[in-house]
Amino acid sequence: MKRPFDIEYTVQIWQEGNQYVAHAMPLDIMSSGATPSKARTALDEAVKLFLLTAEDMGTIEETLEESGYVLERGKCKSPAWISVEKHHIAFGAS
Repeated sequence: MKRPFDIEYTVQIWQEGNQYVAHAMPLDIMSSGATPSKARTALDEAVKLFLLTAEDMGTIEETLEESGYVLERGKCKSPAWISVEKHHIAFGAS
C-alpha cells in the first residue's frame, strides 16, 4: 500500500532570456515558463511526476533521504536552509 507524503521544497526563480526558470531545492528539479507563475506551475508538475515515479519504482524513501529529507513518524522534514545567497567571484586574465 502506498502511503501519502506531504513534501515541502524551496523554489528559486530566475530569468534566462525571455523564459523564467524555476528550481526546486533540494530535489534538484527544474522547469521553465514564459512567466514566473507558469514556471512555478510547470515546476510543481515536474516535482509531482518525479515523486510519483520514485514511488512507483519503490525508491521514494531513498530518493528523499538522498535529497536531504528526514523521514520521521510518517512525515518528511525538509533540510533546514541556513541561507540562500548570491555570490560573486572575479577570475581569469589579470
